[in-house]
Amino acid sequence: MRNAVTDIPAAEPAQALAHFQAQFAYETDCWDTHAALASGDPGFVLLDVRGPEQYAAGHVPGAIHLPHRKIIASRMAAYPASTLFVTYCAGPHCNGAARGAARLAELGYRVKLMAGGITGWLDEGFALAQGGAEAAA
Repeated sequence: MRNAVTDIPAAEPAQALAHFQAQFAYETDCWDTHAALASGDPGFVLLDVRGPEQYAAGHVPGAIHLPHRKIIASRMAAYPASTLFVTYCAGPHCNGAARGAARLAELGYRVKLMAGGITGWLDEGFALAQGGAEAAA
């Protein structure tokens, strides 16, 4: 029986493997981000790219607040070119994390997106920190 799932054949296994492995170069998930932060030496800077009200209402502990529209060369110059950034926003319904990631890449930084954003973080059962925005360097 034909349906929307089977109308287009699935990729060959080697193609599927390459595709899904490549995603890990661009994305991480909330669980892995949480574990890395808990290690005390995550190896990245976590950026909350939402607005100040959203950040103050609840953000990932340790995240730096930097709305995606404020990711500019002069502000980011404080970070070494080798810095890895991880961006997140409200959740899968929001493209702010991708906008922030694109801007960082445009400025020459390595970057990954935390898939799921705050929605995913809460879905995993992780706590949020609350309070004022920490300024990026």
